Amino acid sequence: MTESRPRARTRTRLPAAERRASILAAATEVFSETGYQRGKVSDIAKRIGVSEPVVFQNFGSKAALYRAALDHVTDSVSALLHQAADAGRPVPEVLATFLDPAHMDHFHQPGSHGFLFADAAALAHDPDLGGALRQVHQHFGTALAELLRRGQSAGEIRDDVDPETAAWWLVSLLAGRSFRAAVVPERDAVEAELTRMALGALLPEGSAGGGPRPSRGSA
Repeated sequence: MTESRPRARTRTRLPAAERRASILAAATEVFSETGYQRGKVSDIAKRIGVSEPVVFQNFGSKAALYRAALDHVTDSVSALLHQAADAGRPVPEVLATFLDPAHMDHFHQPGSHGFLFADAAALAHDPDLGGALRQVHQHFGTALAELLRRGQSAGEIRDDVDPETAAWWLVSLLAGRSFRAAVVPERDAVEAELTRMALGALLPEGSAGGGPRPSRGSA
């Protein structure tokens, strides 16, 4: 009886789209843990068992890969918000859960998607990445505006609120967290009150948490 020889292992070559997706997933993990400046392409390549040239062949540069990771994270967060609404949760409840200060603190910790957003804010003046940050904010603002329109259609959000303006208001609330963390005393209480005020102002008159609206011409 002859002894069979073990077959040599061959490396499976992924289709181009799958390879690109795997690189993007690894880059999102690395940048969410370390930020752009400390994130290394060699670490990204190592996570999926490819060489650095393979990463550059697919994305061209570290900056381009970071921009792609930002887009990927924005798509993921926007999809989660809309999925919650698709599951039947009222839009104000979806927003309240997402904007809850405790959730925001966790969301912006290293390893979470929000850390990548916070890291990108520090790169606003970078010539290669400043435009990407503006694009991400616009993208997320559009997603929030669509969510607010859904709430208006369901009678859950005031119908006299412009969705785009309200979306930018919420984006600005999030963008100001790092500033408030540096200068505001008793930040936790302030964050909770700011969130309550922002959400309450979006609710129709008479809704829980929604106060009466000022009449035209009032101070």
